[in-house]
Amino acid sequence: MEETSSDNYGVAAGELRQFIERFERLEAEKKDIADAQKEVMAEAKGRGYDTKVMRKVIALRKRDANDIAEEEAVLDMYKSALGMS
Repeated sequence: MEETSSDNYGVAAGELRQFIERFERLEAEKKDIADAQKEVMAEAKGRGYDTKVMRKVIALRKRDANDIAEEEAVLDMYKSALGMS
């Protein structure tokens, strides 16, 4: 009876276990991907690239060009107002 439900809560134990195990596998995959990303950045850094700037470029590539242009325009306006440009 454990495979189909729990007497106290009416939970399908087998189904619950599957969800949890799927989530745990995804967590492990996520960790593997994060480790691979760290390796890529370490390799790039070893070849002389600025990884901080690379991360900014990666973030920019995810955004819409119009949003970027608008943000840069506001940034330029603020810098000008502060005498920074």
